[in-house]
Amino acid sequence: MKIPYFDLKRQYSKIKNELESNVIKTLRSTQYSLGPEVELFEENFSKFINTRYCTGVNTGTSALHLALLGCGVGQGDEVITVSMTFIATVMAISYTGAKPVFVDVCNKTQLINCAEIESKVNSRTKAILVVHLYGQCAEMKKINKIAKKHNLKVIEDSSQAHGAKHFGLCAGSMGDVGTFSFYPGKNLGAGGEGGAITTNDKKIFIKVNELRNWSQPKRYHHNEISYNYRMDGLQASILNIKLKYLANWTLNRRKIAEFYKNNLDNKKFTLTEERPYNFHVYHIFSIFSKNAKKLQKYLSENGIGTNFHYPVPVHLQKPYFNLGYHKTDLPVTEKLSKNQLSIPIYPEMKLSEVKYVIKMLNKY
Repeated sequence: MKIPYFDLKRQYSKIKNELESNVIKTLRSTQYSLGPEVELFEENFSKFINTRYCTGVNTGTSALHLALLGCGVGQGDEVITVSMTFIATVMAISYTGAKPVFVDVCNKTQLINCAEIESKVNSRTKAILVVHLYGQCAEMKKINKIAKKHNLKVIEDSSQAHGAKHFGLCAGSMGDVGTFSFYPGKNLGAGGEGGAITTNDKKIFIKVNELRNWSQPKRYHHNEISYNYRMDGLQASILNIKLKYLANWTLNRRKIAEFYKNNLDNKKFTLTEERPYNFHVYHIFSIFSKNAKKLQKYLSENGIGTNFHYPVPVHLQKPYFNLGYHKTDLPVTEKLSKNQLSIPIYPEMKLSEVKYVIKMLNKY
């Protein structure tokens, strides 16, 4: 049996008529940059996340960049975050001229270790950039309490957590501002690149809206250094259709995850722990093995696609050597990054495929 790590063709085949119809409608409208489909998506997505405002942009990285700027982060500031993430999280901090300051993650959830945050706060600290990794929310109640105590902004990188919840509140609605990526492989994916910023803060909303479109209240009149981070109408037309299916897709992911958790039985690897007060959306289903590459090879030989998220932590990446971090500085992050392997999980997986993955893993 051949089981790809991810298969977008299955998703497309089920909704292609709706997708193609809406894309053609947008093409015929000739509203390709921003426009009515983007405005509709912003309205739809803010309702889905339950925030007052949403700003559509061209990528998740742009969303992070503007969210930081909207929170006043700039040259000489420090932003506390994790190293166990895709590098875009940290690159966005660098774009502002601020310095990323890393804390370790928790072994069982792979999420930011709240107990380490306060020790990193100083007079230069401006914000905490939280990553809701793999589809599960970090400890936002605790993080917001720390932020309030030290007068810090909280930015949620929710790029893997569309629809994830913490005590009933959606990722992207609990901090000062949330960011999302709609890269095609995400739980809600565009037909290319896309991103969004969500907030309940009107000042932040106004700021990021201006910055994404050259800060021009009047055409050809510009207020400050700004960017071309506009979402295009074609991506919004795809997202407006897919968003209608996201809740059901999420339930399917959760059913597959539950089946994995109930039937995987091999002491050679461990799984991510889902906290009881969280609603995990399983963008990624991780297993942790002392020899992840050997396990990947075994699964590949048996027709099962896998991936790594992420084998080299950001603090050990070349662009951040200048920060002076060394191996063993973030021991949990380094151990987990080395041992992590992602196995197939997507809404259109067949039960027979899930059972086959379980069978092969239990035999390993």
